[in-house]
Amino acid sequence: MLRTANNVHVVTGRDKNSIPAKPILKWAGGKSQLLKQLISRMPISYGQYIEPFLGGGALFFALQPRNAVIADSNPELINVYQQVATCTRDVVRYLKMYDNSKETFYSTRSENWCLLPKAQAAARTIFLNRTCFNGLYRVNKKGEFNVPFGNYSNPKICDENALYRASEVLKKAKLLCQDYKDVLRDHARPGDFIFLDPPYLPISQSSDFKRYTKEQFHEKDHLELAKIVLSLHEKGCHILLTNSNHPLVHEAYASFQIETLQTKRHISCRTAERRGEDTLITIVPKKRI
Repeated sequence: MLRTANNVHVVTGRDKNSIPAKPILKWAGGKSQLLKQLISRMPISYGQYIEPFLGGGALFFALQPRNAVIADSNPELINVYQQVATCTRDVVRYLKMYDNSKETFYSTRSENWCLLPKAQAAARTIFLNRTCFNGLYRVNKKGEFNVPFGNYSNPKICDENALYRASEVLKKAKLLCQDYKDVLRDHARPGDFIFLDPPYLPISQSSDFKRYTKEQFHEKDHLELAKIVLSLHEKGCHILLTNSNHPLVHEAYASFQIETLQTKRHISCRTAERRGEDTLITIVPKKRI
């Protein structure tokens, strides 16, 4: 880690002694398939790594940054990461108690995770994620998980090695359960690299899988995000942002570099609907005169 003349921390890559890690959750809309494109468009050096819509954390786990602020507004998701970071052994122990049966799935799904010990709640979330349909995380307006059983023959419910590798990476990060606006307001500094992967704007009725919290992320929220992105650009931050190939995205970020990328979808049962288009917006810091 170095410092520039402006006292901005500069990180030139992940710690060479770090253990390779990967996402511990299957995540609809996860960025594993776009890692090559994302990493190639990142700044060579930057201060903090900030990701306020963490989700499955594919880019975070690939980079393993030494100076990171990662966050999500979903308390159940953040509990998973917190417990994997600090109580890995307990999470593994609870996970090994589950079996891949319809009866176990639905009885576990009916539990209120808030009433469970935190490590058990984390294991419950991982179990449901590994055994539900397509690894989709979706809740109703009461915040109750409502994805059906996936009926897979042999899902890997407890990937013990992956959990311990993830723990080592997560321990180094500041992990928050907060709204993205609060995270960016409190932590973003000039020279930081910010990756924004908000719930996508739906491009069709069947593509609306953004409900990973009981609160919705509507068009007005995307427009508010665009205003915040502009202020971060003016502050001097490096930003990568992903979204669907929606007209509103092109309108909101018209002054920045927008690329359209072909991606695979794993939600639809129809083969013809398993391809989609993502937009990738690259925003470099505003030059100071």
